[in-house]
Amino acid sequence: MKKRHSTNKLFNRATGVLLLVLAVVLSGAPVFGQEEADADKKESSDKKPARPAFESAQLLDEQSVVVPAAKTLEFNIQHRFGLANNGIDDLFGIYAPGANIRLGFNYSVIENLSVGFGYAKLKKYLDFNAKYALLKQRRDWSVPVSVTLYGDAAIDNRDDIYDEFVHRVSYFGEVIVASRLSDKISIQVTPSFSHYNAIDSLYSHDIFSVGISGRFKFSSQSSLIINYTQQLSDHNDPNFKLRPGFTVGWEIATSGHAFQIFATSFQGILPQENVTFNPNDFFGGEFLIGFNITRLWNF
Repeated sequence: MKKRHSTNKLFNRATGVLLLVLAVVLSGAPVFGQEEADADKKESSDKKPARPAFESAQLLDEQSVVVPAAKTLEFNIQHRFGLANNGIDDLFGIYAPGANIRLGFNYSVIENLSVGFGYAKLKKYLDFNAKYALLKQRRDWSVPVSVTLYGDAAIDNRDDIYDEFVHRVSYFGEVIVASRLSDKISIQVTPSFSHYNAIDSLYSHDIFSVGISGRFKFSSQSSLIINYTQQLSDHNDPNFKLRPGFTVGWEIATSGHAFQIFATSFQGILPQENVTFNPNDFFGGEFLIGFNITRLWNF
């Protein structure tokens, strides 16, 4: 009888231990499952594209790596006053001759692709452009950069310049590589190629260049932006000195608007015009005041 009692006692203890282990396992299972789910969720989130490196598709005198979301219409006003080297006499170029303005529209027909056109006062340029986001930076830095392709074709519409249409056409193409280094700092590099079908014999049809841009975001809506463009080839005209471009400005941006005001050595607005024919030396006092206004509508 005593032996049977001991056996029952041992059985009860074993059963109790087994139930305790089972209870711990069952109670811990949801916790372990939740931890795994949270880890999977975080990993999935890290694989998503990083926030855009810039607030707007236009970056002062450069295109940025940004392509607006699909079915977004973008309206651009780009204005350059005259040279500011006369100081207060013409209010630093605001009342000077030689002002240039371009009105443009772009539409993102599908995700990562936008097409557009514009018309500029200088040389009456009618231009058509396309922009495609080839690669996007990831939050986990598995892809450290964004890459966008941009191309532009422009037609010189002045009546007294060229008789044949083909001589009026110029082209520009570039690869835009950018990285959002932090919430405040973004950088961008833009190797490019410009071509004019017809040009004076002392000038080159083709100009290669590379641009470097940076942004420092110092508040929720405001940023300091700098562009520098260096030509890698030149013309053969000893009387014309082709100058690199430099632009520095302030951007105020919201989800649907961007306003940029800046000082620049570029007057042409169209990139092939700026890269191929810029005579102004920014640090020699030859600069213009300009502004860009961008408005977005989502459909």
